Formats: sequence, structure tokens, C-alpha cells
Amino acid sequence: MERARPRWGRVARRLLRWVLIGVPALLALALLLSDDARYLARAGVEEARILLKRRAITQLVVEPQTTAELRQRLTLVLAARAYAADSLKLLVGNTYTTYVDVGRDTLLLVLSASRRDRLREYTWQYPIVGTVPYKGFFNFDQARRNAADLERQGYDTYLRPAGAFSTLGYFSDPLLSTIVERDTMELVASVIHELAHNTLYVKSQTPFNESFASFVGYRGAEAFFRSRRDAADAKRAAARWRDERTLDVLWAELARRLDSAYAQALSASELERARATLFGWARAQLTGPVGQSLETYDWRWFARAPLNNAVVIAQRLYRMNLNLFEEIYVHSGANLTETIRAIQLRVFTQPGTDPYQALYSRPGLPADD
Repeated sequence: MERARPRWGRVARRLLRWVLIGVPALLALALLLSDDARYLARAGVEEARILLKRRAITQLVVEPQTTAELRQRLTLVLAARAYAADSLKLLVGNTYTTYVDVGRDTLLLVLSASRRDRLREYTWQYPIVGTVPYKGFFNFDQARRNAADLERQGYDTYLRPAGAFSTLGYFSDPLLSTIVERDTMELVASVIHELAHNTLYVKSQTPFNESFASFVGYRGAEAFFRSRRDAADAKRAAARWRDERTLDVLWAELARRLDSAYAQALSASELERARATLFGWARAQLTGPVGQSLETYDWRWFARAPLNNAVVIAQRLYRMNLNLFEEIYVHSGANLTETIRAIQLRVFTQPGTDPYQALYSRPGLPADD
């Protein structure tokens, strides 16, 4: 008997048909079954919508229909971007060379969560950025539903608005209308903050990434305004940085007290009493001596703000060990460019996964004593 010769052409056609039909079908099924897949797909669609609406800032500033106020803000952003690239040596790429009017005052809502009996963040996993302790939603109703679902599971939650986000240089992030309306100091600080993410980002190390960007944002804004002989905005940027460090100390002390309380074997009623006592202490500080010592924040806002574990975690994301960055800045002769370079060098060359430990290992800092 002779064995029939295989018809490789037919095999190849069937294989191609499976690839063209089967793979998309499997992807569609994954989207239907996976909340994470649907979330990422929605985020991708929203990002695409934003990118498709981009308009070159250099074109907008010369168009007669652009309002004088918007023209002034756009010109300021271009100047801050140039300063970040030329003087601070940040990696700017094509970030903030375009502008998008998103048509609303809040770009997205950001959700943080934590266990009620532990100061332990609820985390989400994403491609590229890794594990992060928050989740952003373009769909506000979806954000509220997710928060309510976590609360039903017994978590503390915190929803807050956000006007900007960074794709870490993977896309040419446009300037969004949601941050253009901020005062000039905050606008420049926000621009430099986001450009700092392009320059240094450590996967799954959100508190370090955001705190580093906060340091570069406010110290960078101060340096930028001084270079333009704008003493008023330079002083406000320096004052905001002092306020951030003051709040860092307060949130760290609250976290220490909460950790100490949660380490005890507490009954449900004892846990609630401990939480009420500690959050009451924190609010008294925020509306009293600490809040009223702040130079750029209105202490009355803290009287209305919520307080729970998720709030503490969210606040500390942007204010963790800020005085460490300041010590390196002083050690570098108050030269911000040298400070950024020194931080990058330590983080990229020190072994281990904790970037803060890399900074503490720098000669001359307290960890070496």
C-alpha cells in the first residue's frame, strides 16, 4: 500500500484560517470573561481618543482664535519643557508638544483601597508598570461601582480626581486641558513632575516613583521661575515643597501609630475605637498646628477630607521619605541637575529592588552612621 503524500498547501491554508479566525475569537472571549482585559481595552480606547485629538502647541499659540489666557499657558508649558530638557536633563521626548481639550474638568477617578485592620494597600497588576496600589477609571460610574464592591468586601476605599497621567514616554503624552487651568506654579510643577517619570521609573515602586517626581516637580519649578526672575512663583514653589515635607512627616507618624495599633490582637469594637482615636488625632493635627503651619494649603480643606487607611496610603504615595531627596539635594550643592543624576546613578547601580535603600547607601547619609 502506498501512503498518500501530505497536501501541505491545504494544511497551511487551514493553519492560516485558524490563526485569522481562532486567535481573534479567543481574544474576544477573553475580553468577555476577564474584567482586567475589559479594563485594559477601555483604557486603550480612551488613550487612543486622546491621542487622536492632539494639536501641536506651536500651531495653537499662533492661531488668532486661541484665547490670550490659553496662549500664555501654552507658551509657559513650552518654556518649562525646554528648561526641563536643557537645564535639568530630563528625558522629554515629544511629551507636551501637543494639546488636547478633554471637554471636562476631571480626566479620571483614581481608586485606592486597604484592609481595615492593616495598613496594607490593595494592589493591581498592569503590563510594563508592574504592581501599583491604585486604579484609574475614565468611566466614573465604573469607578464608583468598583469602590462599592471593595467596601462590601470590607476594605477602606478612597476615590480622588486626577487631571493627568504619564505613559512613561511610550506615547507622546499631550498636555491636557484638565491641568492647564491650574495656577502657573502648579502647572509648571505638574509638567516637570510628569517629565520626571519619563526620566526615572522603577517598576512596582510607586511611592518612590511619585515621591521622586514630586521632589523634581517642585524643586524644578522653583529653579525654572528663578531662571525667569519670577520671584513670586519661585517662592511659592519652594513653600509648596516645604509643605509637602511637613505633610510627609505627619502621614508617616500616623502610619506608624496605625501599624502599632493594628499589630495588637483587637476585637472588632476595639479596632473601631482605635481607628476613631487615631484618625481623630490626625484630623486635629491637620486642622490645628500642622494644618495652620502650612504656607500653600488651606487647612479648612482637611476638615472636610475623609480619613481611613486607603487615604493614608494614597497620601503617602506622593510623600514618602521626601527629606531623603532633600538631603541628597543639599549634599549636591543645591544643584538639582546633579541631584537627579546622583539619584539615577544610585538606583541603577545598587543591587536589590528597593530604590530607597539605594539612596540611603549614599556616603554621608544617616544610614552610613
